[in-house]
Amino acid sequence: MARLTLRPNSSCFFSYRTSFKRFHFHPSPPSSNSNLNLRVVSSAQQNVKETQKVTSKAKSLTDLQLDDNWPPWKNLPQRYKLIGTTSLAFVVCNMDKVNLSVAIIPMSHQFGWNSSTAGLVQSSFFWGYALSQLPGGWLARIFGGRNVLEVGVLIWSVATALVPLLSGYMPGLLLSRILVGIGEGVSPSAATDLIARSIPLEERSRAVAFVFGGLSVGSVMGLLLAPPLIQNLGWESVFYIFGFLGIAWFLGFQVLEGGETQLNAESLSSAQDTMTQSWKTSMKELNGSLKDVPWKAFFQSRAVWAMIYAHFCGSWGHYNFLSWLPTFFSEELHLNLTEAAWVSILPPLASIFVTNLAAQLADNLISGGVETTKVRKICQSIAFLSPAICMTLSSLDLGLPPWEIVGILTAGLALSSFALSGLYCTHQDMSPEYASILLGITNTVGAIPGIVGVALTGYLLDSTHSWSLSLFAPSIFFYVTGTIIWLVFASSKPQNFSEQN
Repeated sequence: MARLTLRPNSSCFFSYRTSFKRFHFHPSPPSSNSNLNLRVVSSAQQNVKETQKVTSKAKSLTDLQLDDNWPPWKNLPQRYKLIGTTSLAFVVCNMDKVNLSVAIIPMSHQFGWNSSTAGLVQSSFFWGYALSQLPGGWLARIFGGRNVLEVGVLIWSVATALVPLLSGYMPGLLLSRILVGIGEGVSPSAATDLIARSIPLEERSRAVAFVFGGLSVGSVMGLLLAPPLIQNLGWESVFYIFGFLGIAWFLGFQVLEGGETQLNAESLSSAQDTMTQSWKTSMKELNGSLKDVPWKAFFQSRAVWAMIYAHFCGSWGHYNFLSWLPTFFSEELHLNLTEAAWVSILPPLASIFVTNLAAQLADNLISGGVETTKVRKICQSIAFLSPAICMTLSSLDLGLPPWEIVGILTAGLALSSFALSGLYCTHQDMSPEYASILLGITNTVGAIPGIVGVALTGYLLDSTHSWSLSLFAPSIFFYVTGTIIWLVFASSKPQNFSEQN
């Protein structure tokens, strides 16, 4: 057995025929390689810290940039924001206008309406539309087009949502559509006031085209969405859903305008005092504004009368086809509800492209030195003569197949969008100060075809059973005579109506 011996101040050893040398442990001083490794580790740790600092700073800068650039339209010029939101309001506007032109077909079947009654229901919109034109222009001048527009959107949207609830009671149904007309009736004057105050002349055709082009987009969306909604959810759904869209626009507009401002108690009190004083001032202006409007000078101007008659003529064709085109395609061309509605999309869809083309052409001509009056006359003549020719071809018994008639009418009605660079710019060209009131005057007369023409078309259709006599012939007459009056008397020359008065 091996023996283990312990001795002080001596090493341990095993004695089993074998002995081991003594082991000593001493900490050795660091070598040059160890120093290098420590430096590398320290440098790496420092680099990590610096990288984290840079990353943190970059993240902070990115967050700041996102805050500065969100929402995407935050840094746009104010006039572009106003034009964009106004155009979106006009999209909703025509969605709520055309929904009845599709829903009237199943509604007539459900309630047993003939063409005369259907025409009466559709024309009731224009009663309110006509009544609100002059007040809309007057209010836009006093309170600003933006404020008048948002109130109008709220009125027509709520009234649209009420249509299904009142549809079984004819007076209530007519009243709801009148309210839709009142809300939508103040919108053109409000938009015209906004454009005249905020958009320079060289951008005006494009601004008008973009805003009023929203009507064509609204027609497309309304006619595209209405048939599947009616078939799957019932005709009531188009009024509920489209009305909700307008209310959502109103609420979103409030957030867009005031959501970024936070007021403390002191500034809130000051703001309320300012609003009270502003309201008192506005009411004083409102009381005296009617006396300040140069009504006499307006009606002594031949150019104003040319605008009035041209607006009447253009509205006769536009409102009648907007109201009756789906029915015409359904009954005359024997298309079902979905096909009739989708085919009715083609004219406003094509109008979107024509509108942009016409606006660019008009602005380029004016920038190139062509007289503004000449540009407006060219554009408006195209807007009148094109649909007149196409309607003539469609009304004659030429043996054309249905889809050729659809194509011809689509081309004619799309080219009528040249009016947005003709008639609809002339109010601002003539007098930016009174542009909203001038449009209120012409649009009041322009609403008469919606009241008389839409109902008259239904009556003539019941009497003659002829679409050529009831729909096409009157429109052709007004397009041709409107062209003649416009070419002879229209003018875009700026006028100081206050001095003339």
